[in-house]
Amino acid sequence: MPNANLQGSIVILTLYDVADEITLSELPPLIGGMRLSPIFKHTAPEHVRFERPPVIEPLEPLYLPTGERFEATIQYYDYGVVSVLLRFAFSGSWEKLQQLSCNWTTGAVFDDLCRSTVRDKLKRISAAQRNPYSHWLSEDYYIIHLHSVPGTTSGTGLLQQYGKEISQILQGEAMPLADQERTEVLQGSMSYYPTDLIVAGWNAAFLFDTPAGAEPTILLLEYANSQLLQFRHYDDMLTRELERVYDFVDTRKGLLYGWRMRTAAAGLRTMLLDVTELTERTSNALKFVGDMFSARVYKLCASKIGVTAYQVLVQEKLRTADELYDFMIEEFHQARGFLLEFIVVLILMIELFFLFRGKPGA
Repeated sequence: MPNANLQGSIVILTLYDVADEITLSELPPLIGGMRLSPIFKHTAPEHVRFERPPVIEPLEPLYLPTGERFEATIQYYDYGVVSVLLRFAFSGSWEKLQQLSCNWTTGAVFDDLCRSTVRDKLKRISAAQRNPYSHWLSEDYYIIHLHSVPGTTSGTGLLQQYGKEISQILQGEAMPLADQERTEVLQGSMSYYPTDLIVAGWNAAFLFDTPAGAEPTILLLEYANSQLLQFRHYDDMLTRELERVYDFVDTRKGLLYGWRMRTAAAGLRTMLLDVTELTERTSNALKFVGDMFSARVYKLCASKIGVTAYQVLVQEKLRTADELYDFMIEEFHQARGFLLEFIVVLILMIELFFLFRGKPGA
């Protein structure tokens, strides 16, 4: 049924890393807004929660130059990420959905639209930002959510019947994919009930669920993308710091080379502690204990969009930086030991000089 009248929405997530921290408790007087409470597909225990719930603020509808209207909200995370969520009500055929996916996932139109909105909002909350950045890292992600597909009520049946169309939509491709690529794309799928489905990809996700049932997954995808943005930031920080330390270590010149290691090592250690604290705070922002399906959905999404890979990169660079710190401290201790030995020898020579100088007949 290529011309089936599909019903649902297209959700665009555009996220920016704007500061070291946003003090969420200071936001309500500045913008209003409210704390976001996590929602789950089924009743979840109280210990499934945000450690520091982000603040969500409704926005006026936003429009593309071509006239499409989007319901909009903006969300503030305490670790310095701001997320704009745009929601476009969709009704039409698979062909129309593929065309929109192809057009929207390959351009910069939403970044242009959202960046100016975020810039205006940040002026209002400047007092709540800690160390705002002049250059923002950004991420975007697309969620195609259908809640009605004529002739289909099963997630498994939908995947079997429309797997070709779903794989094209996720990849933003106008042409059908090869069988091997299609199989690879559709491997990232899960269901909780027989009547729902999520297929997660690196740049987009496909949801088949009721409007209420889809919201928890959209929340998890937004959270996972905010984590990806943070780990990219930490990776950049560590890369720059390691390059600086390597350059310093390569300039092994002068008697005071080892002695200068202490200051350089202290700076490296401070950065290590800061990044370790920030990564732990980012990783533990949302607790899943007691809701294993949400945990599995998050794990799937994090793996597909690259959070897991960046976590590994950051951990490897932290280990490298820790080893460099140990090396630099060892060099400093060697330099200090050499200086102490030199001072002892110098004192001994001075004592011997005065000893022999003071002998009769010398």
